[in-house]
Amino acid sequence: MVNVQTQIHINRPRAEVAEYAANPDNAPQWYVNIHSSQRLTSGPVAAGSRVAFTAKFLGRELSYTYEFVEYVPGEKLVMRTAQGPFPMQTTYTWTDDDGGTRMSLGNTGSPSGFSRLAGIFMAPMIRRETRKDLRKLKSILEGGH
Repeated sequence: MVNVQTQIHINRPRAEVAEYAANPDNAPQWYVNIHSSQRLTSGPVAAGSRVAFTAKFLGRELSYTYEFVEYVPGEKLVMRTAQGPFPMQTTYTWTDDDGGTRMSLGNTGSPSGFSRLAGIFMAPMIRRETRKDLRKLKSILEGGH
């Protein structure tokens, strides 16, 4: 089992941070490993929305689909993928924090195609990658592209 939680302070209003981060079209801009995202459902993002992502992880191209299972604009987004060797749930939360926003990004999953031992090694890598992702998001939103 992998359970990785990371967070960052972004010096922008919560509504702005949440709207940008929750928009799957923006994912390739701030996720270091995601190359593309494609919406599989039309309309605004909501519970039941599905998005296909292509990413590079451990030197391999991975394609996977996330389904949005819970979305409270400006507060919380929960996405889940069931297929592939590493079923994962990703949770974003946003809270007001000292004039800006604290964004938390959580990843939990159970590696099935990998050994349980791989999960132990993957957690620090996932933590390192999500920290990079949050720093990139912060840089974009604070205007430091």
